[in-house]
Amino acid sequence: MSLTGVKQMRIAKILAGVAAAGLMAFPAMAQEGRYAPQLTRILEEAAKGNCLPALMAPTLLDACNGQIQGMAPALDAMGAVEMVTFVSAQDTPDGPVETYTVKFAGGQTLDWVIGHERDGKFSTVGTAG
Repeated sequence: MSLTGVKQMRIAKILAGVAAAGLMAFPAMAQEGRYAPQLTRILEEAAKGNCLPALMAPTLLDACNGQIQGMAPALDAMGAVEMVTFVSAQDTPDGPVETYTVKFAGGQTLDWVIGHERDGKFSTVGTAG
């Protein structure tokens, strides 16, 4: 496996898991995404080594802070976020969770989820799948 593949696998485990299993139990919502700007900002700041208390609920912020040293270099190596494309939204008891395809300047494309927003702070951010 290439170094890029290892980095993508590592990122796939970071910040995910909070809602992944529960998402499949709820139907997709018919709407356009609302969280693309927040996801972009979270990814850009994480690549710089910053977790954002203004956008992250305490549990997500704790998870981010605990993993940022390994996550930041991997995200930075993928390059800047070039494009964020809305894929779908799922309604859950804790609020909507949206899925986006994110294309990075280095050529990698990953699907990300973001959601469970309360008071402008998200409880779920991570790679999909």
